[in-house]
Amino acid sequence: MSALARLHAAAGRIDRQTPAGRDRAIDGLRALALLAVPTGHWLLGGFTLDPGGGLHNASPLSAFGALAPASWVLQMLGIFFLVGGYASALSFRRRTGSAGTWLKGRTVRLGRPVLGVTMVWALAAPALYAAGVPEVTLRTGATLVIQPLWFVGVYVVITALTPYCVRAAGRLGGWAAAPLLASVAVVDFLRYGPLAGSVPGWVSLLAILPGWMFAYQLGVSWGEGRIGRRGGRLLLVGGTLLFAVLLVVFHYPASMVGVPGAERTNSHPPSLLVLALAAAQSGAAILLRDRLARLLARPALWAPVVVVNLCAMTILCWHQTAMLAAAVPGSFLGAVAGLTTAPDSLGWIAARVAWMPVFAVLLVGIARYARRFERPSRAVRGHGAVRRTVAGLLAAGFAVFALGLA
Repeated sequence: MSALARLHAAAGRIDRQTPAGRDRAIDGLRALALLAVPTGHWLLGGFTLDPGGGLHNASPLSAFGALAPASWVLQMLGIFFLVGGYASALSFRRRTGSAGTWLKGRTVRLGRPVLGVTMVWALAAPALYAAGVPEVTLRTGATLVIQPLWFVGVYVVITALTPYCVRAAGRLGGWAAAPLLASVAVVDFLRYGPLAGSVPGWVSLLAILPGWMFAYQLGVSWGEGRIGRRGGRLLLVGGTLLFAVLLVVFHYPASMVGVPGAERTNSHPPSLLVLALAAAQSGAAILLRDRLARLLARPALWAPVVVVNLCAMTILCWHQTAMLAAAVPGSFLGAVAGLTTAPDSLGWIAARVAWMPVFAVLLVGIARYARRFERPSRAVRGHGAVRRTVAGLLAAGFAVFALGLA
């Protein structure tokens, strides 16, 4: 059989094995949000090379502010939390044990891959340093690897609040997310309003939980059947209008991701602009759900969605490692266009786009081995606790290094 014929046969096999009641649109939305993460990081994250051969983080957004609208498309965490809330609501309703047992199962599934990537990096970093990789490169790489993992901690905390989200959805429907929006608006007013000079910096942290919980609560309400097409239209129109007002009238930064050297950022912690975008994205997702489900009835489109969902945490945890697997060796060659050169020209953008398939191939190769961290451990009884302890210590050591505490 030709390669194309084998792929066609595999797609048909995946389609036949999919349960008839599977919500393909939700899986499709999750896959889309997942793929936006590496795409955004690979396209909007660059490096510069110092005289000693060390790699430093850089961003094309510093030189090309016109690229900011690309971040509006690539920042799809709103969709991810929306789908997460939807799936959690259904899973919570179907659980057979206690809420604590349900939460433990979901936490373990999220935690294994995180422990895996941090443990591997904790072991690899000393070996790379001994092989001649500069310390500054290792710190840059560690920062890139640890950055996407903040999401897992926030997601676990929000998932633990699912029972309360379900009750809120039962009482208020889609409006249960409104207090979360209002909370972030108050924090933004304190941070950027007339009292900003007297407001302590820690106040901004109060936006983290309600900011990322907003789309999750919308997803729970959607999963509970409390948001329909009318609500979807309200979210799309209202979110779009709020987004435009915040940009044009209140002069929020246009980029949805952090720009080196910028005084303000939208994502860390999330600003009201992030919630406006999440509302518009959520409304579009709700309105397009049926159309997406019809598209994914085609085996050729459905099979990649299944593969991406099966490797969700592997993609999230290892995509930065895939980019570094090209950039670190490239740093020994000197200035490599789109890889180790400053992201300050149109030529760099073209070269980086050309590198992205290479990063994707490297990620696939890494995933063949890293995927095991998404599966339950088969450790012999008595050794499992020891392995988890060692992995936890290695992960903690790597986190300390990545955060610049050592």
